[in-house]
Amino acid sequence: MFNPLAFIEVKRNGGRHDEASLKAFVAAVLDGSVADYQAAAWLMAAFLRGLDEEELRAFTLALADSGRRVLLPSGLQAVDKHSTGGVGDKTTLVLVPLVAASGLPVAKLSGPGLGFTGGTVDKLESIPGFRSHLPLDRFVAQVERIGCAISGHSLDLAPAEGRFYGLRDVTATVPSIPLIASSIMSKKLAGGAGSFVFDVKCGDGAFMTDLDEARRLAKSLVDLSRSLGKRSLALVTDMEQPLGQWVGNASEVAEAIEVLKGKGPEDTRELCLLLGGAMVFLGGRSESVETGKALCRHLLDEGKALEKMGQLLEAQGASSRFLEEPEKSLPAAAKRFDLRADRDGRLFRLAARPIGEAVKVMGGGRMRKEDVIDPAVSVELHCKRGEPVRAGDLLLSLYYNDPTRLEEARNSLAQAVAVGEEPPRRPLLLDRVD
Repeated sequence: MFNPLAFIEVKRNGGRHDEASLKAFVAAVLDGSVADYQAAAWLMAAFLRGLDEEELRAFTLALADSGRRVLLPSGLQAVDKHSTGGVGDKTTLVLVPLVAASGLPVAKLSGPGLGFTGGTVDKLESIPGFRSHLPLDRFVAQVERIGCAISGHSLDLAPAEGRFYGLRDVTATVPSIPLIASSIMSKKLAGGAGSFVFDVKCGDGAFMTDLDEARRLAKSLVDLSRSLGKRSLALVTDMEQPLGQWVGNASEVAEAIEVLKGKGPEDTRELCLLLGGAMVFLGGRSESVETGKALCRHLLDEGKALEKMGQLLEAQGASSRFLEEPEKSLPAAAKRFDLRADRDGRLFRLAARPIGEAVKVMGGGRMRKEDVIDPAVSVELHCKRGEPVRAGDLLLSLYYNDPTRLEEARNSLAQAVAVGEEPPRRPLLLDRVD
């Protein structure tokens, strides 16, 4: 019989687990014989003590094998992309139809928001009628039929990972390289794709705030992929300020559609092209990331990606007419708070994390596992770092419904911005790990 106390003590004391004990632990967490508080205690021990390469591989496989795996038809080599989480990061909403429009299948498993970052599933659920959780057979059939599908976690796919994912969110154990890597890779393995592009965020609005730490995570993901027999590529990208113009579930859907229409904020579009180019290259549709990026630009500008998004919506229960005027169907907030510049200068700081925290405390994210998200909560960015502003100019607007924690959100937003001299320039792409 599995002994959870002895298992926790091993890691608490700096020891290592063998493959059999890790498999037994994951199975016991899944069947409920290990309580949530015991799993949480182990997560904290692993957060503090770490996992070595063999432990990481064994834990990842145990999570992936805790349920069924997607088995795509022979010859259907899908590619997947994963972001480590950022503020305003709506790239998945663009990339799935964009890359599928190139003829490369995309089988995408996504999760809800984690910590102060938004989740793709939460964003998609703001679209009327959209079914974000697909049965396994339907998920596979849809990838085969239209070339792409997006699904959240279900009891079929890596269910143990879903249990750990929810606990990490509420136990302050999110920013751990082994736990992040195992979480990501177990879902990738369960999702059936043959190759992966990792978008490792770095900066104030990421779990990896330090560039060296972000590089370590990128290398860990690429090394873990290789040990599991999968091709991968990791890009380390900037998250010092939020991506795009909007932060919040429904508003990010609207921004993603603008990008699919060949428009949208320049940084959102550029990152989608960069990641899309990497996916197309890794999937064998281009000779390099650069030529893949050019192909993706063509697919956006010619409307092919938007057309594929319409097919995706129809396949998962929504209407393609939603794309015409999404703002008429998306939930809207009733109240607004504006933050203005207190002097002339340039926007020196636009810190992503306090903006993500403000959205979270106002109901746009979860404080507890069981919380229900208000998709209308959002923050609009009226300018980005380095842009000139005058005293009284709008910097940020918060849209909300429930004013209960407004003061906390206002304080958070005030900490996010500062007007001063021009800040140092920081590129969107910080590093690449093959």
